[in-house]
Amino acid sequence: MTPRVVIITGGSRGLGAGIVDSFLANGDIVATCSRSATDRTERWAADPATADRFLFAAVDIVDSAAAAAFVGEVVTRFGRVDILVNNAGIARDGMIAVALEEDIDTVLDLNLRATFVMTRLVTRRMLRQGSGSIVNISSVVGTAGYRGLSIYSATKAGLDGFTRSLARELGSRGITVNSVAPGYLRTEMSHGLDEAQLNQIARRTPAGRLGEPEDIGSVVVFLTSPAAGFITGQTIVVDGGLTA
Repeated sequence: MTPRVVIITGGSRGLGAGIVDSFLANGDIVATCSRSATDRTERWAADPATADRFLFAAVDIVDSAAAAAFVGEVVTRFGRVDILVNNAGIARDGMIAVALEEDIDTVLDLNLRATFVMTRLVTRRMLRQGSGSIVNISSVVGTAGYRGLSIYSATKAGLDGFTRSLARELGSRGITVNSVAPGYLRTEMSHGLDEAQLNQIARRTPAGRLGEPEDIGSVVVFLTSPAAGFITGQTIVVDGGLTA
């Protein structure tokens, strides 16, 4: 089977790196970007098992011109884009009454605007191909809501709405669009919680543990596979039963 070409934003660490690992393990070609390289990106680029199937670029996708150049580089090198995973995101904790405007702009610009721009760039290629899959990484906080995360929650809820509308726009053209909403994961995004708080969350979770990046990666790979060809416009919650 011909390897698929996958773009994953924010794939240098944490959840994004777990998603990169899942697609590389599936035999796909993966291009990812973030603001800077990490040990993970350098290892994928140097590993003989993945080097010819991996591309990393240091790109801030909030810069629309830089995002366009990155997509162009992927197409020039690999010829097409079959899958887009909009994973890049950022959170700013704090109550809305004391939120700084620059923090509001930072969260909105990366979590929403940059996602819209990347999706516009990639869907133009997919529409010409007549096929493709898009997965937006949202969050359980987009539906449940959490104190001190109102801005972040709003952006994640926005991604789920974007998913539903885009699925209607693109479904007749052979392109599926879904969201994956993770619960609490043991990644950098849980940096604001101490070990006691994380253990408390694990005890409240029916699965009895926090999520791992590969828990999400396997679902994303499934949603972009032929087996999920009739699934579109959905938000798949992967939280170990926390919001059940």
